Amino acid sequence: MCGISGIWNKNSTSEVKGMMDFMTHRGPDARGMFNSPDNKGTLGHTRLSIMDPEGGDQPIYSEDKSKAIIANGEIYNFPKLRPELAKEHTFSTTSDSEAILHLYEEHGPSVVNHLDGMFTFAIADGSDIMLARDPIGIKSLYYGKCKGQLMFASELKAIAPYCDDINEFMPGTYYHSKEGFNTFYSVPDLQPDSSVSIEDYIKEIRETLEAAVVKRLMSDVPVGAFLSGGLDSSIICAIARKHLTELHTFSVGLEGSPDIEAARIVSRHLDTIHHEYILTREELTRQLPEIIYYLESFDQDLVRSAFPCYFTSKLASDHVKVILTGEGADELFAGYTYYKDIMDEALLHNELRRSVSSLHNINLQRVDRMTMAHSIEGRVPFLDLTMIELGQRIPAAYKLKGEPVVEKWILRKAFEDMLPHDIVWRKKEQFDEGSGSADLLEETLSSSMSESEASAYRSKWPDIILRSPEECHYHKLFMSAFDNPEPLLKNVGRWSERPEEI
Repeated sequence: MCGISGIWNKNSTSEVKGMMDFMTHRGPDARGMFNSPDNKGTLGHTRLSIMDPEGGDQPIYSEDKSKAIIANGEIYNFPKLRPELAKEHTFSTTSDSEAILHLYEEHGPSVVNHLDGMFTFAIADGSDIMLARDPIGIKSLYYGKCKGQLMFASELKAIAPYCDDINEFMPGTYYHSKEGFNTFYSVPDLQPDSSVSIEDYIKEIRETLEAAVVKRLMSDVPVGAFLSGGLDSSIICAIARKHLTELHTFSVGLEGSPDIEAARIVSRHLDTIHHEYILTREELTRQLPEIIYYLESFDQDLVRSAFPCYFTSKLASDHVKVILTGEGADELFAGYTYYKDIMDEALLHNELRRSVSSLHNINLQRVDRMTMAHSIEGRVPFLDLTMIELGQRIPAAYKLKGEPVVEKWILRKAFEDMLPHDIVWRKKEQFDEGSGSADLLEETLSSSMSESEASAYRSKWPDIILRSPEECHYHKLFMSAFDNPEPLLKNVGRWSERPEEI
């Protein structure tokens, strides 16, 4: 996990160094740069060492030094790719990122079709450059065009001092200077298959998710897991614990909050090495500006969920460098309360697909920014492409089922023998609710801005929907967090739980 940055169409060491300085938290272990010999561009890399900590510094070069790569993320099929690539190429590292470069030498831009993982990368190839972002957008990438030059970086704040025209580099997309932008993946639009029995789907869910977790245990450094005590994180921990001799788990919340109590139950059941962070009102007030700075968002729902994620990441960083999270299960298996209001199965199926497709600049942005703020790598097994495809095939009637209707019903059934009954059938609570941070935020911020003050503040920003005094307060902090906030402002993703057409 790292930060990548660069400028193309001129060499500019000073500007790329400046971008790297904004992303030291993403890669505190090493820094590297590449200057194109023909003055075509400069690449910069800040490294968090996960694979080949000693020898995997970037840029990594092809054997003849004609090509260079900087990359962020993990390629989970690297163990399968390397032996075949080694028949034609000499590896200089045991880093998974090097496999991308050699695959590019073999396949050109279609390298993206051979990768299983989360990634962004840039490859300098003579006078050409290629950029790419993983299918779901687990890892972040932004680009700007300024004075005929292409600038890019893992975070908005790194580009904003140098360029006013910034855009999100969309998931499942690559750019090549000879071809322009091309989409290579979108969430599959599959028709649910009701001919498959519930029992067979349960078996497939267990096998597919276990394989997704196991491949994400690939690491040369310690791996742990977030554990809120909710269904999703508990399932991930239960699977990981099967394959690890010991597992560190991490939870956060107010003393006596539902998440803290439930996580203790799961930890005892799975025999994990458990760590807790007990939140306080003083920390909220003190850390909120910093959280918004790292998050690069003022969206009310995103900030609320970022708060516990920030402190869980801080706690985890003292013990591990890789963390597993339960992100994506709610969108795949209908975990949010509003899904129950969608009575038409076809509409619900389409809404679930939309929800997965929109994760890149909301919940996944939160996971990326809050983990990287503390220099750890977050991995999301539920968003394995095979899991996503399976989720699209399972009928919505199997996801919302029972009397009364229970969300994520089939996911609960699939793992009910691995966890305590009260955990499997625990009522869904979002991260900020279960940890108690939502109530804490509301109480603490109630005096920060009155309704009349919020109304006056909204009038200054007529083109932005600010839903509450709380969100107005977040927006105010956001605008003061950056020297040039306008380019960031237009890239802020907004969490919408229910589009108007439903």
